[in-house]
Amino acid sequence: MKQAILDTNFIMTCIRNKIDFFEEITFMGIRALIPLQVIDELRKISRMGKGKFKDQAKFALSLLENTKFNRIDLYTRNVDEGILKLARENKNLIIATLDRGIKNRTENQKLVIRDKKKLEII
Repeated sequence: MKQAILDTNFIMTCIRNKIDFFEEITFMGIRALIPLQVIDELRKISRMGKGKFKDQAKFALSLLENTKFNRIDLYTRNVDEGILKLARENKNLIIATLDRGIKNRTENQKLVIRDKKKLEII
């Protein structure tokens, strides 16, 4: 089974655009991996964020609590570097991010949001 690692901005953007990313990822035959560090970032945003971002982070956390997914530890505080290291070690891993820096620094397949409505692997 294919696996995709999701970063914070991907999750937050899916929530903002009302995309049921867990359902779509599962339908694509992909298992979602959520780094513990991403959950920590969402907790921080839910406590310290402002307005919509704070509410979206709270919703994301509640969604993650009620959905089956695999948690992984990147063993680093820097989420981007941890994702890149994991991508280098596993070329079959799909990277779900909107971060151009990560996209440009890895040759792995990417899971992207098309037309603010659907997910696509490129």
